[in-house]
Amino acid sequence: MSSESTKSSTPNTRVLVVGASRGLGEAIAEEYVARGAQVVATVRDDRATPLHEYAPSAGDALEVERVDITDPAQLAALRERLAPRTFDLLFIVAGISLAPQGAIGATIDTADFAAMMDTNVLGVMRTVEELQHVVDPDGTIAVMSSGQGSIGNNTSGGFEVYRATKAALNQMMRSYAARHDGERRALLLMAPGWVRTDMGGAGAPLGIEESIPALVTTVDAQRGEPGLRYLDRHGRTIPW
Repeated sequence: MSSESTKSSTPNTRVLVVGASRGLGEAIAEEYVARGAQVVATVRDDRATPLHEYAPSAGDALEVERVDITDPAQLAALRERLAPRTFDLLFIVAGISLAPQGAIGATIDTADFAAMMDTNVLGVMRTVEELQHVVDPDGTIAVMSSGQGSIGNNTSGGFEVYRATKAALNQMMRSYAARHDGERRALLLMAPGWVRTDMGGAGAPLGIEESIPALVTTVDAQRGEPGLRYLDRHGRTIPW
């Protein structure tokens, strides 16, 4: 990523990024490789992706795995393949948006609504539950949320169903944190800002290079701080 990041180091030297085929997930995998980590990054299927294009330049620092987080059998198989290993950081980035920015939520096609909830909420939480066992007890489980998941900050509307999926994800992570109270892991809901990617669109105000290095630095800074936090890329707390 940036020349600054290549000079950096990270306390998370063993990193698992789920949903890294392109966009933010691919950029996070690339950033951690640049910081000296050993990274396992997942794609959804056998199609060529930007992660595959980047992989040769990463050499032995990057392994590409495959999993569809909406398929519990694939998640269980991935856990079995990774079972002998331990990771400092599990970062789940996978997510989809199937409705345009200004669409009224109640008008979305039912199948599209179900697909967004299945991927952005149920699939992510199944991944947390399935892969928590390969995360170091002092490590970090991070999930890519969004500032749009904040109910308190929603004064403009827009992206109604996407917002709803992220708010639901935040709530389910609160429940997960309550069930795991007293454990030493850091639990993070991260908001990267509105970034120019295939999903974010060309009109987003931030480039990946403005979002991801700062976000990774914030994730690294949370290691060793138990409990759940909902943070932006600069480490500022976001209202629920």
